Amino acid sequence: MEPGVFIHAQDLQVAGGAGRSAVLIAGFGLTSEAWQGQVTSLAAAGHRVVAVDVRGTGQSAKPLDGYGMERLAADIAAVIEHLDLQQVTLVGWSFGAQISLHLAGLVPDRVAQVVWVGSNAVRASRSGEFPFGPEPDAIEARLVHLERTKRIETRRRTIASAFHVEPDPDVIGWLLRMQLQMPSWAAIACYRTYLQTDQVAALDALTVPVLQIMGTHDPVSPIEGTPWVQERLKDGRVVELACGHYPMLELPGEFDAALLSFLAEVPA
Repeated sequence: MEPGVFIHAQDLQVAGGAGRSAVLIAGFGLTSEAWQGQVTSLAAAGHRVVAVDVRGTGQSAKPLDGYGMERLAADIAAVIEHLDLQQVTLVGWSFGAQISLHLAGLVPDRVAQVVWVGSNAVRASRSGEFPFGPEPDAIEARLVHLERTKRIETRRRTIASAFHVEPDPDVIGWLLRMQLQMPSWAAIACYRTYLQTDQVAALDALTVPVLQIMGTHDPVSPIEGTPWVQERLKDGRVVELACGHYPMLELPGEFDAALLSFLAEVPA
């Protein structure tokens, strides 16, 4: 990690816990706080839970640069190595899933499983090879323009539109507060990384079990692309939940059950 840059992580485990480590990476602009329900469930099952604030979010450093996929993943690899975590389950949600795919290639000897939540991980936009999602250039240009001209309004609208059923306004406010900790320079750089990064080739090197937890009504990451990804995984499976882009908030009981069941497949 470069000088002056620090990454915040919550590292929690109940006394006597003997479960494996789970590293939680939130979606675009969100923070470790978004995982508090899962921290409680996983820790209660004995797991060590490390919830990370990606560079540019939450309590982590917010430098002017360093928001490419390689750097974002390397930051979290440094956390894993610093804590000497072994047999880790990486849990990445949305943009965090893309980061987790790259991260698994950086520290393969430390990763036992990968979970992608609301994401197909290889791309967040369409390409000639991956024909799902929006066209990247147009949506990037629109998001950058709105970030510069209507930042708060756009972020609030983007958060709310990703739920299947409109949530309590307090939930929107809570997520927006997290999102607004991400400055515009970080958001604009991460929009490019999120929309333009292509990781299709990375599937070939991914040999550990992969679980995708997908919302059947997710407007952000279309579930139509999930079979395409699953066909290319060496050990993949899917749990579909009747929700939008926030399964841990929309259907927390079902989400936590799927996550805990998957973690139990690999012994401590």
